[in-house]
Amino acid sequence: MSRRFPADRATDPAAVKDSMKLPPTLSTPRLRLRPWRDEDLVPFAAINADPEVMEYFPSVLTREQSNAVAAKIRQEMEERGHGLWAVEEPGVVEFAGFVGLSVPRFDAPFMPCIEIGWRLARPCWGRGLATEAARAALAFGFDELGLLEIVSFTASANRASRRVMEKLGMVRDPADDFDHPFLAEGHWLRRHLLYRLNRERFRGDG
Repeated sequence: MSRRFPADRATDPAAVKDSMKLPPTLSTPRLRLRPWRDEDLVPFAAINADPEVMEYFPSVLTREQSNAVAAKIRQEMEERGHGLWAVEEPGVVEFAGFVGLSVPRFDAPFMPCIEIGWRLARPCWGRGLATEAARAALAFGFDELGLLEIVSFTASANRASRRVMEKLGMVRDPADDFDHPFLAEGHWLRRHLLYRLNRERFRGDG
């Protein structure tokens, strides 16, 4: 399989930008992946201020920084019709964090690509929620957007996220590992691992 996407509607991030007018709500047995609401900002700021949640990021976020991240997520969802959905566990928690699809904002050998990512509140860890929500987002990417491949990446030390990627069937080739360009040389988080998942493998055909 080609390491780079051909510039066609099935794989190019720009080509799927306007594939749907409104972000859909995705449902799983336990979760709803929905568009963001203003009331999500307070619990999102609490997630971003939690040192354990942000352990593998350069720093925790202030309320202003968190709001700016949320605004960017909402803008991209409105522009593309998909993105990083707000995750809700009905009857349990109205905002558990986010899971979904995005376009990385840096240059790397594996670009252009669509990435799947997640960030959940600590009380939601250990119950398979990230994996469950991510499967719904992957299905949307492959079935509705027609993507041929979706990637994910994390700092090499982040074993929890790596386990989620592996549960999703994503595969790592050490040759794809890279140094994150937003982190300085020598930073303990700079080395990142790239995982890939193609449509055939996700569907069980490959």
